[in-house]
Amino acid sequence: MSRQLWVNARIATLQAGAEAPYGLVEDGALVEEDGRIAWVGPRGDLPAALRAGAVEHDAQDALITPGLIDCHTHLVWAGDRAGEFEARLKGASYEEIARAGGGIVSTVKATRAASEEDLLAQSRRRLRDLLAEGVTTLEIKSGYGLSEEAEAKCLRVARRLGELEQLTVRTTFLGAHALPPEFKDRSDDYVDAVCAMLPSLHAQGLVDAVDAFCETIGFSAAQTRRVFDTARQLGLPVKLHAEQLSDSGGAALAASFQALSSDHLEWLSEDGARAMAAAGSVAVLLPGAFYFLRETRVPPVDLLRRHGVPIAVSTDCNPGTSPCTSLLLMLNMACTLFRLTPEEALAGVTRNAARALGLADRGALAPGLRADLVLWDVQSPAQLAYALGANPVRSTYVQGRLR
Repeated sequence: MSRQLWVNARIATLQAGAEAPYGLVEDGALVEEDGRIAWVGPRGDLPAALRAGAVEHDAQDALITPGLIDCHTHLVWAGDRAGEFEARLKGASYEEIARAGGGIVSTVKATRAASEEDLLAQSRRRLRDLLAEGVTTLEIKSGYGLSEEAEAKCLRVARRLGELEQLTVRTTFLGAHALPPEFKDRSDDYVDAVCAMLPSLHAQGLVDAVDAFCETIGFSAAQTRRVFDTARQLGLPVKLHAEQLSDSGGAALAASFQALSSDHLEWLSEDGARAMAAAGSVAVLLPGAFYFLRETRVPPVDLLRRHGVPIAVSTDCNPGTSPCTSLLLMLNMACTLFRLTPEEALAGVTRNAARALGLADRGALAPGLRADLVLWDVQSPAQLAYALGANPVRSTYVQGRLR
């Protein structure tokens, strides 16, 4: 049995229901055994038996938090859409860009054409930016292949990224992301194809959850239900892109399937919030997309608070609407744009982000949970959401192992 001990630290445990803000322990100590947290609390209360034989680390007054969790990304894609960004700023509409072969179709074309190794190399660069800021668990959605072969390629790359970089990657099948060119004007036929892909992809061990884009420019509630019915038959949990551009009733639909989360939610209604609360679904807020698209309708954070819906925050890393690889920047944007408190934002990339992925073994610092830790050169947890462009990571540990 291996044992490590960190002392001389302030520890933000992020435990739910903790009396102190952030679950903060001043002059704390944390003990890790075999990849799990064995004890955490004030250093003066540390049992002598746990100190004996431990490899001791002086944290030198660092702040220790749980490893960060990015619970909504589309990290695996090929190509670049900076030209579209420039065109929009010069006045081109989304429709004009799409007619010229841009939009998601351009990403699908590039992703389908890329070899698996090229796709891995491009995606790994983005992943390493996230890892440098203390991310230890990540969700990666498919959705830029839109055929069984290309979706499988993207999901295999996501699995390989986790193996190569030694972090947990949860894969989400997002076949119902957009309509591929070969199914133009045949959305119901494409939904049939999505439902047919899923059992095979699941059998290959490539799918941890299922998502869909339920929106006026995406898929209808009825079509989304068909995808979710297929997921339920396979025993897979669901998530949903919901209420980003309109109130389509997606959050309530997802809640009826006990969804892990509904994401975006700018147009969420009271009925939708009530349904999410009853189902225990997490609200995943994506300030990067809100900022990049210059949206004006803010997610109803007070409504979520009133109904007790857990709030997570994520990068939504994708080429079209949130080309962002900084979860720390999202902490700041969640506070400045959506008016979350720094404590809510930090819980949103730890405890509640873990819940959004169905992972009960991480997201806080408590006995029995994974020893995924980040040591930060800051004086208070609020500083993580305060500074723009700063990266105060000193070191990151995954299951007690220094990365």
